[in-house]
Amino acid sequence: MASLATPQSQAGILSFYDAPERGPRMNVKYVIIGIAIFAIVVLIFDRILAL
Repeated sequence: MASLATPQSQAGILSFYDAPERGPRMNVKYVIIGIAIFAIVVLIFDRILAL
């Protein structure tokens, strides 16, 4: 039975993630906090505008 992931595709994924980064580095914790704050603000505005 053939496996679902071939070594060529795995090597391509690894080379994609190992590529040098040129942009600003962001901590995942801050991104998740930002998304949560944005969602809360949207829900608050939805409640205010629904009245």
